[in-house]
Amino acid sequence: MRILLVCLLLMQISFPVLATCQSSSYQQFDFWLGEWQVYADGKLAGTNRISKDLDNCAIREHYTTPSGYSGRSLNIYDSTRQVWHQTWVDNQGVLLVLEGRLEQQSMRLSGEGITAEGEKVLHRITWTPNMEDNTVRQHWQSSKDMGQTWLSLFDGRYKKVGD
Repeated sequence: MRILLVCLLLMQISFPVLATCQSSSYQQFDFWLGEWQVYADGKLAGTNRISKDLDNCAIREHYTTPSGYSGRSLNIYDSTRQVWHQTWVDNQGVLLVLEGRLEQQSMRLSGEGITAEGEKVLHRITWTPNMEDNTVRQHWQSSKDMGQTWLSLFDGRYKKVGD
């Protein structure tokens, strides 16, 4: 009975107008969509499946490696703040929360985290499409001095399966 009452109350609440997710802003990260083989240093690092979800309002990522590592992300354009948001989780217990924008044809997301030693770290991941060969470069960097210097953690090239 209590659940029914809550449901009835929720139906009567006036929610803000929901985005239809059809504006061009929701399509800025579409260059990343597809089934990919991911290469780093010329070797296969893993596979990644990137797809639209939730009525085209979100982008879902499913990454796996031959060694058993796997991770997932959920990405969405926040129209109220005009930023992209990504939440990444993996089977090692890592959580990354990143936000950013499309800048000069590259998606650049960043966010703060804590190292295993308890130090603050800034993460920055940039995805850049290469239209000439239909690949995407993903460059993950970190900074322990809040952006003064950067260390490259992963520099991968996404190649579409079947290309």
